[in-house]
Amino acid sequence: MKVITAVLIGAGLRGGWVYAAYAQSHPEDLKIVAVAEPDEERRNLIAEVHGIPEERCYQDYRELLEEEKMADCALVCTQDTMHFEPVTKALEKGYHVLCEKPMSPDASEIVTMGNMAEKYGRILMICHVLRYSSFFSRIKNLIEEDRLGRLISIQHIEEVGYWHHAHSFVRGNWRRSDETSPMILQKCCHDMDILLWLAGSSCTKVSSFGDLTYFKEENAPEGAPAYCLDGCPHRDQCAFYAPKFYFEHPKAEADGFIHAVSADTDRKAVLEALKTGPYGRCVFHCDNNVVDHQVVNLEFENHVTVNMTMSAFTENCARRIHIMGTKGELRGNMELGEIELSDFSTGEKEIIRLYTPPTGHSGSDTNMMKDFVRYLREDSVQVRSGASVSVESHLIALAAERSRVTGETVDLREFRKEAEER
Repeated sequence: MKVITAVLIGAGLRGGWVYAAYAQSHPEDLKIVAVAEPDEERRNLIAEVHGIPEERCYQDYRELLEEEKMADCALVCTQDTMHFEPVTKALEKGYHVLCEKPMSPDASEIVTMGNMAEKYGRILMICHVLRYSSFFSRIKNLIEEDRLGRLISIQHIEEVGYWHHAHSFVRGNWRRSDETSPMILQKCCHDMDILLWLAGSSCTKVSSFGDLTYFKEENAPEGAPAYCLDGCPHRDQCAFYAPKFYFEHPKAEADGFIHAVSADTDRKAVLEALKTGPYGRCVFHCDNNVVDHQVVNLEFENHVTVNMTMSAFTENCARRIHIMGTKGELRGNMELGEIELSDFSTGEKEIIRLYTPPTGHSGSDTNMMKDFVRYLREDSVQVRSGASVSVESHLIALAAERSRVTGETVDLREFRKEAEER
């Protein structure tokens, strides 16, 4: 079978250590032939790992996309606000595109990207990896098999995890909505996509409430310095003390968060980075402004109603779901790989246990990459997480943020019309 070739635009944690890493473990499927990354250390590391010649290493993605088309596809893994230009230019150049989520924090850009993929007849696949999980795939099958009857209501909880929230949304790249995306878009467009998929209908109305309550200056313990390594007196009691957090927390290690702190993961190099770098800051003395808890209510055309809760204040990074139908109800925990199905007519309960790998969104990252390669080999137009379906879930998330800020219920059809006319 043909090996799919790719150019990598953005060699950060997701691009360099998840999607490009698939080429390392599956060289029969994917080969990275060029990289564009402004950080020289990360760029050189990717080049070394994938055997990319110097002339195919670019500091700026514009330089790469000015060249003649050199691969089958482009993996666009830049920051949230930097997806639009490389995605649209790559589509124009003839590349199929895999784009990290979210597509953009701008509703009009999201709509335009979806339209361009259709115009040029290219695959624009969004990294909504949960659609590729065995957990949500099984739930979708159970719904389609009519095991629950007609869907009535869904409750969904996104447990962000105190440690994940501190890393990504307090100290990290997604801490400020004015620089990246609102948290409900960045973290939960995954969930909006899944809820849209499971509901099997278009969303009509959105309302939302939430705030930044805990991770702010007024809650700092007395005497806590700006940086953990500046002699913090609370180091032994604080769950967020940076050296302990990055060297000892098992989840931080499993998710490779240390690579965000320093490309060189030697202990000395990491400690040096924590002295003055963003990941060494006290979580109460950062410049973050995104929420640490939020609820979203959705109404769909088929009268299904949904309530989703996102919270930073959980031990685990997990997703739990409760689906209520006319014939039965379903409760599930994605990270445990457990689904409990109750039948109203018989009173019987069925427990389904699935294998869930401990990393990569419970194995979804790998499954998504396998499907992306398959879609390109087959030149398929039926893509499970293509732009045509991802546009709506992104708009739902942005509508939720508007509702949270304004206190008003948002009509999604009007919201989309507004985006299309901008």
